[in-house]
Amino acid sequence: MVELVEYLVANLVPGGDYEIELRENGDESDIVIVIAKKDIGKVIGKSGRIAKSIRTLVKAASAKGAVKYNVVIEER
Repeated sequence: MVELVEYLVANLVPGGDYEIELRENGDESDIVIVIAKKDIGKVIGKSGRIAKSIRTLVKAASAKGAVKYNVVIEER
């Protein structure tokens, strides 16, 4: 799942300053996108549409798996 988020963010912010971390806690895992302040708008999008789309894709891709994934966006 981290590879999917990495691919999406890399295409949204080419050459940007970001990191993607996986934080596991039991049957849920958080995929944390830590991104520079100057590039955060490209990942969140207008009215949060891009962020919502990323979250929807991750939830759909992990629907049949045992682990539930959440996408969190943090500013560096």
